[in-house]
Amino acid sequence: MNSTAGDISAEAKKRGKLLVLLEQAQDKLGCLPKEFMARLAASLGLSISEVYGLATFYSFLSPGPSGRNVIRVCKSLPCYLKDLLIESVKREIGVGPGETTSDGRFSFELTNCIGACDQAPAMMVNHDVYGGLTPEELPRILERYK
Repeated sequence: MNSTAGDISAEAKKRGKLLVLLEQAQDKLGCLPKEFMARLAASLGLSISEVYGLATFYSFLSPGPSGRNVIRVCKSLPCYLKDLLIESVKREIGVGPGETTSDGRFSFELTNCIGACDQAPAMMVNHDVYGGLTPEELPRILERYK
């Protein structure tokens, strides 16, 4: 194996490890502060822009603080056609997409897909998926996340 192929393989391993490390940090810290991303980039020998680019590409990663519970409503076509869910969540928690409640209990985000198209309309709260939702179910579901 020549050195170029070895260099490419080492770079691919760093990038593969990067997503896992970002997910772990997100779970532990609640977000991905710029200082953390800079330290991570240095430790992996990557540029800060590479780390920041990956962290901001995925909607499940957040460079800024979020509420204790993150509500993600799918905006893919099957769920979007049933957009009553977005208005229902907004009405229930008092904030719209991209916002966090004043008590820090919930952040509300729209995401491209949560992998539950067959259960549209669907949403996630943290890592829990809820599908086939109706507005009447929201208060009961959100009560679980105090």
